Amino acid sequence: MLKESGPAARRIGVLLLGQAALMVGLGLLLTLVMAHHLPVSAEDNVNRFLAAHRTPTGNTVTSWFSTIANTPAVVTGTAVCIAALLLLPRLPRWREAVFLGGAVAVQSAVFLLVTLCVERPRPEVHHLDGAPPTSSFPSGHTGASTALYGGLAVLALSRLRGPWRYVAAAVLFLVPPAVAVSRLYRGMHHPTDVLGGLVNGTCALLVMGRTLLARRSPWVPGRPAPAAASASAAASTASASTAPVAAPRPRAAGLRAAVVHNPTVTSDDLRARLRAVLDRHGYTDQAWTETTVDDPGGGPAAAAAASGADLVVVCGGDGTVMACAGGLCGTGTPMAVVPCGTGNLLARNLGLPLDPVAALDDALGGEPAPVDLGVASGDGLEPTCFTVMAGAGFDAAMVRDASDRLKARLGWVAYLLSAARHLRDPRMRITLRLDGGPVLHRRARMAVVGNVGSLQGGLPLLPDARHDSGRMDVLLLDPRGPAGWIAAAGHLGARMLPGRDRTPEQAAPTRRAARGALEYFTAARVELDLGGPQPRELDGDAVADGRTLVVEVRPGALLVRLPADRAAGRDRAAGSGTADRAPAAREAGPLTAGT
Repeated sequence: MLKESGPAARRIGVLLLGQAALMVGLGLLLTLVMAHHLPVSAEDNVNRFLAAHRTPTGNTVTSWFSTIANTPAVVTGTAVCIAALLLLPRLPRWREAVFLGGAVAVQSAVFLLVTLCVERPRPEVHHLDGAPPTSSFPSGHTGASTALYGGLAVLALSRLRGPWRYVAAAVLFLVPPAVAVSRLYRGMHHPTDVLGGLVNGTCALLVMGRTLLARRSPWVPGRPAPAAASASAAASTASASTAPVAAPRPRAAGLRAAVVHNPTVTSDDLRARLRAVLDRHGYTDQAWTETTVDDPGGGPAAAAAASGADLVVVCGGDGTVMACAGGLCGTGTPMAVVPCGTGNLLARNLGLPLDPVAALDDALGGEPAPVDLGVASGDGLEPTCFTVMAGAGFDAAMVRDASDRLKARLGWVAYLLSAARHLRDPRMRITLRLDGGPVLHRRARMAVVGNVGSLQGGLPLLPDARHDSGRMDVLLLDPRGPAGWIAAAGHLGARMLPGRDRTPEQAAPTRRAARGALEYFTAARVELDLGGPQPRELDGDAVADGRTLVVEVRPGALLVRLPADRAAGRDRAAGSGTADRAPAAREAGPLTAGT
C-alpha cells in the first residue's frame, strides 16, 4: 500500500489542480465573460417561477433534501461510511474508503477555492434557508451530495454483485439531482450554480475513481479482497513449486547507445543517473547529443541509425520524441523513450513510468515493439512524422497560446487556462475524406487525428485508438453552447469511471455522440479541408496555420523498447482484430445538439 500511495497522491494532486482550474475558469467565464451573453433573465424567471409556486409539501420535501446535503450531514455520513469500510471485520477496504473521503474532500477544497475567486450574488427571491457568505457559484450542497451519494453509487456498481446493486445505485444517483432541484426551489442558487455543483462533484469522483478504483474487480462482502486473494494464490503457487529459479541471462557488453536529450529538461544529476542505467544494461558505448532550436532531435537520431547504433535514447517531451521518431522512421533502430516534458503523452499511452530513470530501466529490461507513425502534411507543412496526435482548431489554438512561463510552473494545467480563452472561437467548415472514399461535410470546433488515445490524467479522447492498429482514429468535436461543452466533457469523463475500460473486441463499432458534439472515424488516410487558415499542431507543438491537413499512417515504422509486460500484452492483442476495423465512420444516430 505504501508503494502505491506516492504515485497515487501525485496523480491526485495534478488532477486536483486541473479540476480547480476548470471550475475557477467556468466561474469567471460565467460571471465576467458571458454575463452579457447568457439569458440571465431566463435564469431569474426560473427562480421566480419556483418561488411563486411553493407549497407546504414542496417546502417539506426540499427541506429534507437540502438537510441531507448540508455540511454536518455530509461530514457525518462520510465519516460513518469510511468507518464501515475500514473497521467492520468483513469489509476492510482502504481504497474505497480513501476514494469516498477523498472525493468529498476534493469537492470541498475546490468549492472553497472557487468561492474565493468568483463572486456571484444569490437569486433575488425569498430564501427558505440561511444564506452563507459565499458565492452562489457553485452550489456547495449539490457538489457535496454528488461526491458522497454519487461515490456510494459508484462503489455499489463497481464493487458489489447481484441485481439489487443497480437499484441501490439508481436511488443514490438520483439524490444529487434532487438536491439541485431543492436548492433552486428554495431560492438559494441560479440554475447554472447547481449545474456547476454537479460538475464539481462529478470531477471529484473522476479524479479519485480513476486513481484508486480503475480496472479493479467487483467485490463481494465476506469474500477476500481481490488483491489479497491474488497474493494468497501467488504465495501458494510459489511454496508448491520445487523448480529452481533461473539465473538472469547475462547482458551483452559494449552495446552502442546514442542519447538525444533536451538540455532544458535534463539536469546534470539526471543525466548521470541515466548513464548509470545504460551502463548496467550493457550500453557502455554512449554518445550524448543536445537538441537545439534548429534541430530538435531528428538529425542526431537519423545519424545514429546510419552509424549502426544499437539504441537511440530520447530524453525530452513529446516534441523531442516526435522529431527523433521522424529520424528513425523505417530504419529498424529501436528507440527508448525517457519522459522529461510537460505532456509525455506517448510514454503515458505506452504504459511507461513517468519517472525518467524508471522508464529507461523498464524499457531496457523489455523488448522492441513496432509502433505506428502518422505522417502529416498540408499547405505550408512539409511531410512530418508524429507519434501521438495531429490536430486543428480549438486544441491547436490552445497549444499555440499556452504560456511557456505557466507551463514551466504549472505543467499541463497551463493548457486549461489557454483553453478557456478559446471556448468561443468560431466553428470550422470541414470537408473530410477517409481512405479516398466519399467526401463528408461537417462543422466542428476541433479535429484530431490520433495514433493513441489518452491525454493527461487518463482522459480517453480517442478511446479505441491503438499504437499498433495500422490505422488512425479521427475525432470531430463540435459542442454548441455551454450545455454542449458540458455534455462532451461528461461523455469523455464517464469513460474514466471504473468498469468503463473495454477490450478492442468489446469496442462498439459506432459513431458516438454526446449531444451531437462528438463524432468518431477510423482510416489509414485522412484528408481534411478546414475551410480556411486554422491553427494546427503535431504532438503538442504548434505548426504553421493552414487550410489543409492530410495524415497517412505508416504501420510499425518505429521500434520502441517497451517493458516486458507491455510487449507481451501487445503480442496477445495482435490477433484481436483491432487492425481490421472498418475504415468508415462508426455510424450511429447523433443525439440532439446542445444549444
